[in-house]
Amino acid sequence: MENIIIATIKEWNIENYFKLKERLKSKYNFYLITDKEELNLENIKKINPKFIFFPHWSWIIKEDIYNSFDCIVFHMTDLPYGRGGSPFQNLIINEVYDTKISALKVDGGLDTGDIYLKEDFNINIGSAEENFIKLSNIIFEKMIPTLLSNDLVPRKQSGEIIEFKRRKPEESDIFNLKKKNLHKLYDFIRMLDAEGYPKAYIELDKIKIEFSEVHHKNKKLVGRFEVFENE
Repeated sequence: MENIIIATIKEWNIENYFKLKERLKSKYNFYLITDKEELNLENIKKINPKFIFFPHWSWIIKEDIYNSFDCIVFHMTDLPYGRGGSPFQNLIINEVYDTKISALKVDGGLDTGDIYLKEDFNINIGSAEENFIKLSNIIFEKMIPTLLSNDLVPRKQSGEIIEFKRRKPEESDIFNLKKKNLHKLYDFIRMLDAEGYPKAYIELDKIKIEFSEVHHKNKKLVGRFEVFENE
């Protein structure tokens, strides 16, 4: 059987990995990598995978790896629109709610690789984490199986190139919102609500208030807040 490596982090991706492994155990041998130190050419050569999939990976993929094996990453924009960092947050800021999940070949550039396939993806409701889980489900349940069962030829990206900048923690300050209304505030809070992300906040003298779990309810926003003393 052919060998497949999935390099990923976040618990929802790891859960989906084991579901996929069980589902396709009669066709492929699956290997999971969650530590960047394990992703080295020596280890990869021992496995000799047909593909290395990166549903969510926070580190640079070394050139010797993507030049030796087919490496595929997944990006939450309709590339070449939205190359770069913080795609979910930048899409929300730009009020782009209907987007794509692009499966692309790693080539050393920043989301510049050839495209294998795209899937529709809507982000008009739900927290960042809820959308990341939904994204993971589509990647593992639909996109990876499609890539495995079809001999897809990646094609050059076409269209206008729009690049996103990775957001900084201080940009989570609600007072940075230029236009403040319920819709904008809902989007701002939910787009930052995920494990490992700096939540939306305001500062009042020595007090910091962070917001999460926001919902529209009867023409108002309902959610959770936490209050801290700034050190």
